[in-house]
Amino acid sequence: MSAFLTLIRTTATHSHSPASRSARKTASYALMHLIVAMAVAYALTRDWRAALAIGLVEPLVQTLAYTLHERAWVKAERETAQREAGPAGAVGAAGAHHGARAP
Repeated sequence: MSAFLTLIRTTATHSHSPASRSARKTASYALMHLIVAMAVAYALTRDWRAALAIGLVEPLVQTLAYTLHERAWVKAERETAQREAGPAGAVGAAGAHHGARAP
């Protein structure tokens, strides 16, 4: 837990590039997620082996689920934007290919 707090303090107090800060923030969140998952699993099972297994597997599955969730949202947003553009957007683009000029 001390390493976790040191990581947070270092991230919060030192000036680093946004990408570097983001990477450290992601790592600290992953570590926190692992600790919470193992603690909850241990509280429910009272078996440290089961808690370790659940604590290691659950964040990996959660990461995969999050990635799929993000992709679904991106696809839905893209489809919504295309629908909102409507046929006028499609005709305008097609007209541009045939040498038509915008009014």
